[in-house]
Amino acid sequence: MNMSRHCWLLLLTVLMLLPAGTAYMETSGIPDLAGQLSLDMQSGSLKVEVTVETFSDGDTIRVNGLDQVSDPCIIRFIGCDTPESTGRIEPWGKVASRFTRERLEQAESILIESETNAWETDGTSRRILGWVWYRPKGSEQYRNLNIELIQEGLATIRSVTRLRYGETCLAAEAQARARGLRLYGQEPDPEFDYGDATEVTIRELRLHPDAYEGRKVACTGIVTMHHDKSVYLEAWDAESGLNFGLSAFYGYHLSPAGLRILSVGNEVRVVGTFQYYEPGQVWQISGLEYRAIRPDAPDNLRLIREGCLPSWQEISPETFLSNCTLDTEEGTLEIPYTELLMNSTVSMTMQATLTESDTEEQYCLLCTLPGNGSIRVYTPFAVDAEGNAITQDALQDHVIRVHGIVTPDHDGCIQVYTQDGITYPD
Repeated sequence: MNMSRHCWLLLLTVLMLLPAGTAYMETSGIPDLAGQLSLDMQSGSLKVEVTVETFSDGDTIRVNGLDQVSDPCIIRFIGCDTPESTGRIEPWGKVASRFTRERLEQAESILIESETNAWETDGTSRRILGWVWYRPKGSEQYRNLNIELIQEGLATIRSVTRLRYGETCLAAEAQARARGLRLYGQEPDPEFDYGDATEVTIRELRLHPDAYEGRKVACTGIVTMHHDKSVYLEAWDAESGLNFGLSAFYGYHLSPAGLRILSVGNEVRVVGTFQYYEPGQVWQISGLEYRAIRPDAPDNLRLIREGCLPSWQEISPETFLSNCTLDTEEGTLEIPYTELLMNSTVSMTMQATLTESDTEEQYCLLCTLPGNGSIRVYTPFAVDAEGNAITQDALQDHVIRVHGIVTPDHDGCIQVYTQDGITYPD
């Protein structure tokens, strides 16, 4: 009798922790609020079918198809807020991100609906607020993903009182809270690293990224550049004779004291979660913090020394686009230089074979090597040997000299990005 009661309690516990899929919810008598809500195609809101280009957090995606705003366009799910999984890693963030990805990747159709009769943006003015509907394979009905995230305990509600589906959001949150699901329960997130940071080199992270994905790590490097709320770090590796680079995202909330520690030329120790940031196509450390009241806290940013210089590794374009032989513990590996030097500083002299149109703030040059591929160079300005400014068009078919950071480009072309401009040796 006691054993039987114990088994039933165990089964109930397991069921409570399982994702509340439609079939389970129907058989258990728990309302499937995301499935019960109907999409009214005749309402006054805007509705556009889209495809997903990239996934960010559980509540943010980048889509194609919303060309009346921009294409591609960033969609921020309205009415809900999932834990962070990109710029900062929070408990249940990766689970929420994967939940969104799995639902949308397997959908036959995805629709974005506006809250009113026009597209509205969030506080950044760069992201469109929208309700995300998807139609699973084999189904004729659309499901509301915003509400599904809430009822699964993977998102909290956000300013829902006056929203068109606000009452359903409130009911979904109450249901998740009553069931003790994820954000509303006592169980820890099995995918979140609650422990101490693992001390590791940048080289180790770059050569074995999968072994550290999602883990809290600490590493040291010299700050070489700030860009888009991130810093680039690099560290010399005597064994290979190369500098290995890495991006570290500090976001919007780092204190002024923390930003001073991250000044270019400082060697620093950073602590955060190691992850692959899909929209930027880059491995990075995220979640950097500095608390002035606890300067020696193990997770704090830490200044090691000042007055360091970027390496500006000298390399020819031909070598840059070739492979490098590297001795590792796993044996001798042949790895593209573009992979090894990613996020590190380089110096190159090459011929600009083509200029491409770009923003007014940047020049964009393409350097093509016969049979070897192309290198794209982004620079805010160019000057000749006497320091006189040169127009972008005048650079075509001329030799240029560039000091920059190696970064991936979205169309597969390797790019060198510089904030210091390029010189025109001729």
